[in-house]
Amino acid sequence: MATKTSNDLSLAQVTREIATEINAGEHQVAAAIELLQDGNTIPFIARYRKEATGGLDEVALRAIEDGLEKAIALAARKATVLKTIESQGQLTDALRKKIEACNDLATLEAIYLPFKPKRRTRATIARERGLEPLAYLMLAQKRIGKSKKDIVAPFIDASKEVPDADAAIQGAMDIVAELWSEDAEILTWMNDQATKFGRITSTTKRGKKEAAAEKYDSYTDHNESASRIPSHRLLAMLRGEAEGLLKVGVALDDEETVRRIKPKLIHNRDFEFYDALSAAAEDCYQRLLMPATESTLMQSLKEKADEEAINVFGKNLRELLMAAPAGPRVTIGIDPGFRTGCKVALIDATGKYLTNATIYPTAPKNDTVGAAKVLLGLIQKFNVELIAIGNGTASRETDAFVGELIKKEKLDVTKVMVSEAGASIYSASELAGKEFPDLDITVRGAISIARRLQDPLAELVKSDPKSIGVGQYQHDVNQTKLRKCLDRTVESCVNQVGVDLNMASVPLLSHVAGIGPKLAENIVEYRNANGRFGSRSELTKVAKLGKKAFEQAAGFLRIRGGDQPLDESAVHPECYSVVSAMAKRLGTDPKSLVGNATLSQKLRPEEFAGDRFGVPTITDIIGELAKPGRDPRSEFRAVKFDDKVNDMKDLKEGMVLEGVITNVTHFGAFINLGVHQDGLIHISQLADKYVADPSEVVAVGDVVKVKVMEVDMNRKRIAVTRKF
Repeated sequence: MATKTSNDLSLAQVTREIATEINAGEHQVAAAIELLQDGNTIPFIARYRKEATGGLDEVALRAIEDGLEKAIALAARKATVLKTIESQGQLTDALRKKIEACNDLATLEAIYLPFKPKRRTRATIARERGLEPLAYLMLAQKRIGKSKKDIVAPFIDASKEVPDADAAIQGAMDIVAELWSEDAEILTWMNDQATKFGRITSTTKRGKKEAAAEKYDSYTDHNESASRIPSHRLLAMLRGEAEGLLKVGVALDDEETVRRIKPKLIHNRDFEFYDALSAAAEDCYQRLLMPATESTLMQSLKEKADEEAINVFGKNLRELLMAAPAGPRVTIGIDPGFRTGCKVALIDATGKYLTNATIYPTAPKNDTVGAAKVLLGLIQKFNVELIAIGNGTASRETDAFVGELIKKEKLDVTKVMVSEAGASIYSASELAGKEFPDLDITVRGAISIARRLQDPLAELVKSDPKSIGVGQYQHDVNQTKLRKCLDRTVESCVNQVGVDLNMASVPLLSHVAGIGPKLAENIVEYRNANGRFGSRSELTKVAKLGKKAFEQAAGFLRIRGGDQPLDESAVHPECYSVVSAMAKRLGTDPKSLVGNATLSQKLRPEEFAGDRFGVPTITDIIGELAKPGRDPRSEFRAVKFDDKVNDMKDLKEGMVLEGVITNVTHFGAFINLGVHQDGLIHISQLADKYVADPSEVVAVGDVVKVKVMEVDMNRKRIAVTRKF
């Protein structure tokens, strides 16, 4: 393994640091880094290279990947800083060593600050006027034994706009203040003070009192400890500031902080210019240090809030993507509506579109008879088992109509309310246009709703995760980091579940380890031209799909009823010979071993472990043989909304209702009760015990019972509790 990479980065040092941070062995981290640098994907490493990494899971591998990226970025920044300072002729051996020893970006930037190219400042102007020597004389703070007038006299020059002693002293103090403000130790001390004792303040901007009160009533005159402020409150304030309604800042006890900082800057009370330095210290604090500290603290808090919000989004997205699939059953999808009617789309068990219709069971037409005839005809003709109803406009009215039809005709059909979030964006997308070029956007939406019920993961990967509605301030956080988190989450879920090679769409295939969008398109083009894949090995015939891509992807792709029974499992093709050896040991053939739990229980992992495949991999293989292609998602269960509750006005305090969790945040969870407006279960109402993190108690997709606490029709707010 190489010990260095670009920008003279020591991998040995990075390995030690990452191992300490994630509490893993250095050999584990070193192996993971080597595998990553060799082009292996994290799902592949986590699943099929357990021996090399000592069984590191995806979370640990992601941390290693991030740590490596961070180290490379830091090394690159160090190289730039060193080059810049060297070009200025100011790079000493001591400074070089200090920079090279630096192990975090914030400290590096603090060291670099005095050498950073500056905009024109008061200190710059003072230097241009020849006052820098006077400034350094004052910084030395050694008693000179002359009058101030005599000391300053050589620097007075009307032609340089220094007409008198006061002007000279003021200019020198501007330089002193700037130099103090760039001192790494002082900056670190100030940042520490702000972190410990600072308060985040939020006030109304001039002329925005009414608008701010309407949207941000809690933050029009608010302050709280910087060390304790929750991420959701900070992000709410910052959103208000971005909208021009609030002013957000950092407050410190200025008088106390200045009193404590002066001894750090001024150490000779007998110095002739003690008073001037004292004034410069106050100026430095107010004009330079405090704004810089405020900026640093706000940036740090914002990054922390972003990280927490992004983690919440990632967790919620995972729960949504891993929601229980209703399975391969003939399904009707209904996109409800009033004036334009309800769009009905029918798909077969494989998700293939069959036909569509428009019915008008709701106002203003209220044609329940005609709608029932159309819907019943489709159900009976195609043996429909599921009806997915979008949860948007007219959803409860449509749900009530469908419920009555099922009850009246005694149909063996299950109706389910399905989230429409993101469906309209998908249906208008280029992807949907390619998939259904001849269908109306609303029909595409109904198809998507039906497919979401059959297999949420396969359908939701077609939509931008940010449009699915499970985040917390997702538009306010760092978009690059958010995208990275969401992409990782989707990739993890897709590979955890596995993908049917003969049914998967381009978007779904593109998230399989080692494939990506272009190869996914090539796979589908090959499938369309040559028919279904008979085996995993046939993938090598796909254009531009080489050995590495095949190695990474094969184990996550499934082929139902193909030539090779193991192709339906998560057993990697590189391990097929191991299965043959197992079958031989048991006196049978590999085909008889697949899906035979009784036979697989007779196998002992250690008997088949070798140099290439150890006990962890062999154990996984035996588990797969017992239950090949097992779906890790939970069993499907439909939520049962109260038929008598269709709107907020139907809610009454004390009602106990069943609903489905739609979003989890740091302050609680939102729940769909079937009334077009989600209710909030505040964190304090999630359980009888203390809850620090709502995600420890509930997850997106959970079906739970709650009691209505309060209904605010004017503000459209519903408060519910699980404590009853």
